Amino acid sequence: MKNQSVTNNLDWMSVVIYITLVIMGWLNIYSSSLSSIAEETSIFDFTQIYGKQFMFIILSVPLILVVLSVDGKFYEKFSSVIYIVGLLSLAGLFVFGKTIKGQANWYSFGSFGLQPSEFVKTSTALALAKYLSDVQVNLKDTNRQIQALGILGLPILLIVPHDPGSALIFCVLILVLYREGLPSWYIWTGFIALVLFVLALIIKPLFLTGIALAAILFIYYRSKIINRNWILSSIIFVMIGGFVFSVDYVFTNVFQQHHRDRFNILLGKEVDMKGIGYNTNQSEIAIGSGGWFGKGYLEGTQTKGGFVPEQHTDYIFTTVGEEWGFLGSLFVIALFLILIIRIIYLAERQKTKFSRVYGYCVACILFIHFFVNISMVAGIFPTIGVPLPFFSYGGSGLWGFTILLFIFLKMDANKVNEW
Repeated sequence: MKNQSVTNNLDWMSVVIYITLVIMGWLNIYSSSLSSIAEETSIFDFTQIYGKQFMFIILSVPLILVVLSVDGKFYEKFSSVIYIVGLLSLAGLFVFGKTIKGQANWYSFGSFGLQPSEFVKTSTALALAKYLSDVQVNLKDTNRQIQALGILGLPILLIVPHDPGSALIFCVLILVLYREGLPSWYIWTGFIALVLFVLALIIKPLFLTGIALAAILFIYYRSKIINRNWILSSIIFVMIGGFVFSVDYVFTNVFQQHHRDRFNILLGKEVDMKGIGYNTNQSEIAIGSGGWFGKGYLEGTQTKGGFVPEQHTDYIFTTVGEEWGFLGSLFVIALFLILIIRIIYLAERQKTKFSRVYGYCVACILFIHFFVNISMVAGIFPTIGVPLPFFSYGGSGLWGFTILLFIFLKMDANKVNEW
């Protein structure tokens, strides 16, 4: 027997966590915004950042109702159409995109801006879920692997020229493919490539290639004679060598200057606390100054003084660290982890492969945003412009994450309840 009421079968634990995160996010946006105005004003002052975010939050309510009112089968049936519309919205940026802070990843409608990449995360997750739910899809087959990776690759190719940070988010969906049968060597190859890329920025390419050769020879001679394949080993060595020697070219000619600077700061190759390293340095000071219990809401000296640039967006967590302290930060981190674990738990309970795969996509997207943003403000990851879900300022981000989450909650509410 199918559930008759969406509200009765909605996972209210996830909804409560969502509401809590949104409210806490607004409180911190309000606090970080006060540093730029002379005195406190009404929360309905839409000329201020916190007023605009308040409007975005209010408009999220009818958005949620629309998402929940649509039949869950609609998202599966029209997933391909939604995906194509998402790709077209990204392609349109090359012609109609508005450049903000050096990145043409926005559509401008008067004073209102819309960032399509925030919504394409949902459309890509739906398309991937639809493809993998096909009864004939077996990710052990090479053609199926290429097709599945192509679904992820198309939005990445369209986003990279405008916003490399957002493009990184789509790469995490390869974990969903792994969960559904993608061979593990894809994961290991990606991990090794990432490690080699970072090492190539620190170590001379010739020396790093020599280390790789020694490792390959060690593995080759340690293997059983029947398993030795010198042709495969040679191909791997050539590929590693070519990759290592190409890193400098990619880093110099493909990366933009601010990306190079941030990597150099992170790797200790440059120390520029007044320039490109200023944001990270100030965020570390702000978080560290909060101590165990924080300085108190609206009492953060770093926040009030406006020392942390972009504090209401990418660096919103610094306000939490300074004013709410270590315990407050731990509470926020716990909320995110509980929500992500809850989504994974619900995904495992789904009756259809489509909703299960989509649930895993939601969990992966929220996790990579959460992990990268927290790591970024803590100085252990380069600044790449990844917002904190439900916390960072912006209508596109808030609405994008809201749609992403509540489509899954709608799917979950439609299944037969087994509690």
